[in-house]
Amino acid sequence: MNLQGVVRAWGKAVVAQFHYRILLLSLLPFLLSLLLWGLAMWWGMQALIDYVQAFFVAHDGFKTSGELLSMTGMLAFKTVIVPLIAMWLLLPFMVSTSLLMIGVMAMPVISRHVSSRDYPQLEQRKGGSMFGSLWHSFSSFLIFLFLWILSLPLVLIPPVHFILQPMLWGWLTYRVMAYDALAEHADPQERKTLTLQHRKPLLIIGTITGILGAAPTLLWLGGAMSVVFFPFFAGLAIWLYVVVFIFTGLWFQYYCMAALQQHRNAATLQT
Repeated sequence: MNLQGVVRAWGKAVVAQFHYRILLLSLLPFLLSLLLWGLAMWWGMQALIDYVQAFFVAHDGFKTSGELLSMTGMLAFKTVIVPLIAMWLLLPFMVSTSLLMIGVMAMPVISRHVSSRDYPQLEQRKGGSMFGSLWHSFSSFLIFLFLWILSLPLVLIPPVHFILQPMLWGWLTYRVMAYDALAEHADPQERKTLTLQHRKPLLIIGTITGILGAAPTLLWLGGAMSVVFFPFFAGLAIWLYVVVFIFTGLWFQYYCMAALQQHRNAATLQT
């Protein structure tokens, strides 16, 4: 497993993150995500909270959640459990929207930035496409959403939940970012081969960035405590997600470009 390559790509991504072009890159996905989900929450947030409230009343959810929160020492959250769960229901859609916009808008720019500065001689074989990226992201999200819904009750068991969530986000990030990072330069066979050969390092990158992506989630606790200020917390969380995803894109891009160059060099030596 190429852990040195993971660390080396991380170092390059940290430096590139502060380039003015990369910093400006976070603005457009952030504004579009904020506009889209600001409108969605304006129209449907209260209805979603009312639905969760009715479900809890009908199924004695307050008693059950109170018992579980008491066992974990978090009984204070019982009074805000309904808006908190409503926000958690929106969370995967908000984050996935940001991730999709990064893949469509930011990854081509990141790819050109990395390749022009570090890999100008690497041939572009165009093994991916915009449609392929959208389909790959959408199909991966459907699988993720199914697993995420199954794990939703674990929200009431924070230690387990905060371990499982980064793993799920890591898998989704690996699936989406690895495709986009190789789309411009690798042909379809190279992309499949590299994704298989480097699955563990790519999953490590995805999981670490999944843990980083859990940091903005803490803002949702503040939003649950004061629903009035929820739009502010949501906007700040979306921006932080976009920044984390851009850094993630850089990390995947540097790792995948190095792996592709090594793969082609090895193929040249064999011939």
